[in-house]
Amino acid sequence: MTENEFRERFYPRARQSIPAARQFTAGAVADWGFFHRFDDVLLCVSELTTNALVHGVPPGRGFLLRLLLCEGAVLRVEVHDSGGGVPRVADVADDGGRGLVLVGASADKWGVGERDPGKVVWCEFVCPDSEADSGPDSEPDPGAPHPRARPDRGMA
Repeated sequence: MTENEFRERFYPRARQSIPAARQFTAGAVADWGFFHRFDDVLLCVSELTTNALVHGVPPGRGFLLRLLLCEGAVLRVEVHDSGGGVPRVADVADDGGRGLVLVGASADKWGVGERDPGKVVWCEFVCPDSEADSGPDSEPDPGAPHPRARPDRGMA
């Protein structure tokens, strides 16, 4: 791959948008051959789209899911919504609200960007080039860093 590739889809403010976003993501990731941490990618799509649906999308509006596969084998997931406020990581004592905790634990980086109106909440997954074309059932490289090793987590 020599250029960045992207796919995007707009979803209405409806519960069925979450599984539809996961299915859309699974198809794009499979088409691109980016099977590295496939389950983590789908988990983050679920969490970010759920957050947009519950907290970021005003009635009568929707959200945009954008997937970007960048040169250097980086998959970026962006969820654009038109709601106000800034997402926050839940406190341990909070009931619920652990979506961004899961995103922070699953992705290599995540953050929030401005949008008019609203915001973009994003996360990224970095995959060594040698793994970008391997399938979901392939064996990991024993010399590669553990997939949970994330030296640069959190807001960026």
